[in-house]
Amino acid sequence: MSEAPSLSQEEAFARIRLLRSANIGPVSYRQLLRRFGTAREAVEALPDLAARGAKRNYKAAERERIEREVQAARKAGARYLFHDQPDYPANLAALDGAPPIVTMRGNLSLASRPCVALVGARNASAAAVKLARDFGRELASAGFVVVSGLAKGIDGASHEGAMPSTIGVIASGIDIAYPAQHAKLQEQIASEALLIAEEPPGTEPRGQQFPKRNRIIAGLALGTLVVEAAPKSGSLITARLAGEAGREVMAIPGHPADSRSHGCNQLIREGAVLVQSPDDVVELLSGFDGKPLSSVRENTDEFIYSDTDDEMPAGDIAAILSSAPVSVDELVRQTGTTPGTVQMALLELEIAGRLERHAGGRVSLA
Repeated sequence: MSEAPSLSQEEAFARIRLLRSANIGPVSYRQLLRRFGTAREAVEALPDLAARGAKRNYKAAERERIEREVQAARKAGARYLFHDQPDYPANLAALDGAPPIVTMRGNLSLASRPCVALVGARNASAAAVKLARDFGRELASAGFVVVSGLAKGIDGASHEGAMPSTIGVIASGIDIAYPAQHAKLQEQIASEALLIAEEPPGTEPRGQQFPKRNRIIAGLALGTLVVEAAPKSGSLITARLAGEAGREVMAIPGHPADSRSHGCNQLIREGAVLVQSPDDVVELLSGFDGKPLSSVRENTDEFIYSDTDDEMPAGDIAAILSSAPVSVDELVRQTGTTPGTVQMALLELEIAGRLERHAGGRVSLA
């Protein structure tokens, strides 16, 4: 298990255990570290916090389970990367809700170079697949690293064109190849480029994990280019996550009679930049200063815990929440307390399994 120089083996283990405990996500993980200082102390506090959120008999992830996970990661030839390590990708770290811990194989220095995400349809047209491969090759030649999700169609072609200047982000564990037909490509990326996974080793891909993977793809890159996508494609989720993160959002227009082009055309209508050649992407992203020309974005405020924040019973917040998502700012206004006070009460509800977090920093009752 690899960790930052200032992070002991015990604390690294405790961090994995904290993140794998029930109802702990990236937001609550960071809030707990800020509140308690160490993962070890945060893990010990979980049962009490859950009880304050009205859940009894809460237990943190078992040590034996984490020991098995660490052994599986080692067997796969992977290492752990923690959010505060010096080599954690800076672009990803700037993303709201970035994964606190990932496993990786390959050349991590690729993630510190200018990256562009190329995503699109699984059932892409032959013309779009060739276009993605050509774009990947040209962008790699121009000095960019191409990030994608190893799916069939556009993703796979983008990786192949850019090899070895590419990063694959998967929705499964680092030791699980998906789809099966890309097992050889995934191993090639892990050996010659960079492979990243957020889920624990041994995890099979499930539907809810793909949007999580998409946010990593968007977070690593200065901009996301959608090559071809249907209106409800997961590629559009990646593009909108990129927009929310203040990154450039680009799309290649397609023929209006082809449903596989409707997603890209829709993105352009919503404010994505129309792209027709790799040179367009290079021009947009060379010297990117954090001010995208596209207008697909939504900004959220970060929570900072302070010792001066008061405590509020979690039930008081639960009483004014419903199944309709609401912003934390609105809860602060309605309760008349500080953001830290509200966030700690929300944290207790989340650990108890009573809170759901939504895009844009909004929350609701689970």
